[in-house]
Amino acid sequence: MAPSLRALIRQYVPKRGSEVVALVSLSTTFFLFIHTRDLASRLAEVQQTAPSAEGYEEFQANEPAQQSGRHSGRQRLPGRDLSTAREEEYYGKLDPWELNNTRKAVKETLFFNRVPKVGSQTTMELLKSLSIKNNFHYHKDRTQKVETIKLTHSEERRLSTVVSKFEPPSVYIKHVCFSNFTKFGLPMPIYVNMVRDPVERVISWYYYVRAPWYFVERKRAFPDLPLPNPNWLRKDFETCVRRGDKECRYTEGDERDDFGQLTEFFCGQEDDCTGFNTEVAMKKAKENVERHYAVVGVLEELNKTLTVLEHYVPRFFKGALDVYWNEVHIFSKINRNIYKPPVAEEVKDIVRKNFTRELEFFDFCKQRLHKQYLALNLDKKPRIP
Repeated sequence: MAPSLRALIRQYVPKRGSEVVALVSLSTTFFLFIHTRDLASRLAEVQQTAPSAEGYEEFQANEPAQQSGRHSGRQRLPGRDLSTAREEEYYGKLDPWELNNTRKAVKETLFFNRVPKVGSQTTMELLKSLSIKNNFHYHKDRTQKVETIKLTHSEERRLSTVVSKFEPPSVYIKHVCFSNFTKFGLPMPIYVNMVRDPVERVISWYYYVRAPWYFVERKRAFPDLPLPNPNWLRKDFETCVRRGDKECRYTEGDERDDFGQLTEFFCGQEDDCTGFNTEVAMKKAKENVERHYAVVGVLEELNKTLTVLEHYVPRFFKGALDVYWNEVHIFSKINRNIYKPPVAEEVKDIVRKNFTRELEFFDFCKQRLHKQYLALNLDKKPRIP
């Protein structure tokens, strides 16, 4: 090989070789960047379509029961886990007909006497969408300056009369305690409601009324309302509990003005139904749920709740799972409170000690929902009358 050719190779080949290595390295980096970006994009999509911890109304319930996301537009029904198998063995054969109070209805009127901070806002929006798909009339109470859940006898009669006059099939939605229409000689509506861990619910309410958008909306609706005290707004739940402030003292028998008593909504309009964590209110609430409510859903058991509603109250909730999962982006942001910080379990345990009967009622509702779900025996898909 001529000297000039060898010099030419020494001059250019190493240089070209290093450029090839650099080009390969750059290509690999670029490929990894594109791949990583694609994975990140997919992860973001999954996080947006899956319900967040606060996606169902407040969705601040931290149960993992809502991990059943949607894939290709199809919902996943709740799986049959070990606890469900044990329940089947414990309860034996369950008859969905006997567990379905909808069969007692003489009129297709659904009454959702919604409890605050249990996912009721989203359930309301869900019913609004379903009213179009299932062809029923949708009615809700207007926003109140002061929400009154306990009524005088004349107010209770008026409410019963108004609801009874709706042309069926109709749904009516209002924050109010249970009312027995039969004492006014009127037919009972089909009652439904939602519940949630009582301690998580009062924490959610505590921060809900302190959220900036809450009092701004209230001020816009009712201009004469005074603005809240800044010190009250800044006070966190832990400080409130540890300091023993009145709004965070959950004393047995107290009449609360913050809807903190879950059992009151199910116990009814009687005087002895008002009294936090009392035996009387709890027993009457259980009795009314068992005798008059078609379904009481559980926020922490969302899929199971929607499944039971679809089967036990199909006139109104047919397709509820599809509507919820396929339109989850609409419902997941309703009333979502980004201003709610985490609360230490130690603080929750302090509060929980005063919620014994409220928690017992909550557990009762959970057990009843599970029984209704088990009775469906979905593997065999029975027909619910």
